[in-house]
Amino acid sequence: MEFKKVIQDRYSCKKYSGKLVENEKLQAILEAGRLAPTAKNLQEQHIYVAQSAEALARIDQATPCRYGAPTVLVVAFDKENVFTYPGEKRNSGAEDATIVATHMILAAADEGVDSCWVNFFDPEKLAGELGLPENEEILMVMDLGYAAEGSGPLPNHESRKPLSETVSYL
Repeated sequence: MEFKKVIQDRYSCKKYSGKLVENEKLQAILEAGRLAPTAKNLQEQHIYVAQSAEALARIDQATPCRYGAPTVLVVAFDKENVFTYPGEKRNSGAEDATIVATHMILAAADEGVDSCWVNFFDPEKLAGELGLPENEEILMVMDLGYAAEGSGPLPNHESRKPLSETVSYL
């Protein structure tokens, strides 16, 4: 799919059919995340693929926002393997994981797979539910699947502020 169409048409799906994401499409989505740039190429991200009934039930314990997705990616990063920026007030962990997640969301759209960025959960509770290592912090979870019949973008999906309201030239 043409990139402009991918970014124009992609929306956060909030109702999924039961159709599973084909393995070759899932691998393409994961590969897009692997290829994402990270600070100093540290690649501190770790992606957990939840597809089993047990793993999805654990995610359901932490958030009501799975929306029936048959696959959920949990995007985390290693807090001990980040680049600390000058001033030592910020590091690359959350932003690198965000870049990885964004690459995967756009790759999903390109593959014809619907997705939703979910951050309505307690990261520590979910990490505990999933048994993640203590050095990892969850950034987000990503629902993946195919939209159920009748679902679609929110009514205001195409409403965007003009660039003059969101961009300033210095």
